Amino acid sequence: MKVKVLQRSEQEFTSQTGGIARRFSNPDPALHPFERAREYQRALVAVKMEKIFAKPFIKSMEGHTDSVKCMSLARRAGAPLVSGSCDGELRIWNLQHLTCGATVTGAHEGFVRDVVVSPDGRRVLSCGDDKAARMWTLNARQSSLVSEPEVSYSMAAIPNSIDHHWAKPMFVTAGDTVDVWDYQRSAPLSSFEWGCERVIASRFNPAEPALLASTAVDRSIGLYDLRGNSAIRKVILKMRSNAIAWNPMQPMNFTVANEDCNLYTFDMRNLTQAIGRHWDHAMAVLDVSYSPSGQEFVSASYDATVRLWSIDGQRSRDVYHTKRMQRVLCCAFSSDGRFVLSGSEDTNVRVWKAKSDQKLGVMVDRERQAVAYREALKQKFQRLPEISRIKRHVHVPKVIKKITEKRRIMREARARKDENRRKHSKPGAHPHVKMKKRHVVKELE
Repeated sequence: MKVKVLQRSEQEFTSQTGGIARRFSNPDPALHPFERAREYQRALVAVKMEKIFAKPFIKSMEGHTDSVKCMSLARRAGAPLVSGSCDGELRIWNLQHLTCGATVTGAHEGFVRDVVVSPDGRRVLSCGDDKAARMWTLNARQSSLVSEPEVSYSMAAIPNSIDHHWAKPMFVTAGDTVDVWDYQRSAPLSSFEWGCERVIASRFNPAEPALLASTAVDRSIGLYDLRGNSAIRKVILKMRSNAIAWNPMQPMNFTVANEDCNLYTFDMRNLTQAIGRHWDHAMAVLDVSYSPSGQEFVSASYDATVRLWSIDGQRSRDVYHTKRMQRVLCCAFSSDGRFVLSGSEDTNVRVWKAKSDQKLGVMVDRERQAVAYREALKQKFQRLPEISRIKRHVHVPKVIKKITEKRRIMREARARKDENRRKHSKPGAHPHVKMKKRHVVKELE
């Protein structure tokens, strides 16, 4: 008599590490009639977990005795952070141990207006109220700075901004004029002036070595070409811009931080309108900085918050704030794009996660795969009402919430008034103007 039995080997159905049983699944859709419903439920749980485990704050680095006015990082991994304060002090921070490596007291008389690290991480350039730009030697391994400047450059006016060229030994300062300097010369190579009494900020283009952009107090944004030693184009907005940043991966685009609580992204080939308007801040935006990937940027505002944005998003994807943090004057991304740094009036430099619910420790492969699966589900169902509502919801201080609500009421009232004016006027008397064009006054060439 024959008896049929099922027989299997345990080694074929058990993984070699950990003794975890293998799972076999049939992807036939007929066998999974409620697959989309299950995935939606998992996406809902995933977006709730993101809010539950959102702990972006890492550490507050103390040491400055006055407001942190500016900061800069070299464009390479493992580089130290350099920050300047309103009492003329420079500090070097070791970001691996989150400690202060060196201090230069009296680097400038008065404010340190701006500071920048050379791309190779060997030199630091700073400018201040003493009408001077100074070059310092930086020891990146020991996170220390030579106490005496290597070179000092004298200027006719107080510079507001300084930026280093992405490849050449050159830097640009912005004050009464936009001046381009060489390391080996005590006078500027080029000087640009275009009908404004004060320039706020100036930045080199990351891809085109002869192009730079600047913002001025006459509410203008100007583009300059070093090859022709001349200004190219200029656009005037309704309110002035406090900072400007080029996208490192899309070098034709740049973003400005404006006084009207918004950020605007422009394509330098067409300045008649912005390609992106980013609105969520309740007060003037003071600084903006791009991540190395070029897919997102961070902004610092007078309303004491730091916001993170996607390059194609109108609303911020996250907002960071603490009870003790005051007006945020500067911000920056780390060289690997995983962390955000901010400097505020309460004399502290704060370190945040770029993704608020990201785990900083070591993850095993199964955990990494689970995180990737949850991110894919959130991306797949992001347009559904419940998931988008949970993902959009953030807690902000009461003052900011009240200001935001007032601004919403005023915005709706203006829109209603414009609509009524068009309804009761002759056709074409009050044409509809796109939101991306409303803040542009005129373009000059």
